[in-house]
Amino acid sequence: REREIEAVMPGGGGGALKSLKPKIQSVDIQAAAGWGIAAAAGAIWVVQPFDWIKKTFIDKPAAEEN
Repeated sequence: REREIEAVMPGGGGGALKSLKPKIQSVDIQAAAGWGIAAAAGAIWVVQPFDWIKKTFIDKPAAEEN
């Protein structure tokens, strides 16, 4: 029986599962970063918080008068 497995799967078949294990490559990281940027841009487009950004960060607060 061992010889049959050896003939079908060299190395006894134990290495077949190891070869299927995915490895992270740089192109995978680039794709994930690209999808993240696309998702962030889509979220900003849907919400469109430009008035809030302008009021919060750009406009100076009015001085308080007593």
